Amino acid sequence: QVQLVESGGGLVQTGGSLRLSCAASGRTLTTTTMGWFRQAPGKEREFVAAITWGNGITYYTDSVKGRFTISRDNAKNTVYLQMNSLKPEDTAVYYCARRTVYPPGVLRATSGYDYWGQGTQVTVSS
Repeated sequence: QVQLVESGGGLVQTGGSLRLSCAASGRTLTTTTMGWFRQAPGKEREFVAAITWGNGITYYTDSVKGRFTISRDNAKNTVYLQMNSLKPEDTAVYYCARRTVYPPGVLRATSGYDYWGQGTQVTVSS
């Protein structure tokens, strides 16, 4: 089992910044990739960013490229999402998730992840 706990959400004005954290515990040694997803009211959960645990390769959805940065601290088993230049359309509940190890889950699909955090609310006011 893997436990994921997100923190760092909140209310921010357009153009502001937030940093989300996701602390992992439990059976984390086999982790290959961690991802961030978000779900806005009335919409499906969507991929935001991912990072490979070993060599730190990053992936982003187009709408956040240049504004969001995903990073990880292997020693702390923590993944971060630095969000800058926030827009009202970034408002959502943000979830971190661990990609399924075997067989490897689809990187940008919710079905490709087997462990999820409880989510943290990010609200961007206009």
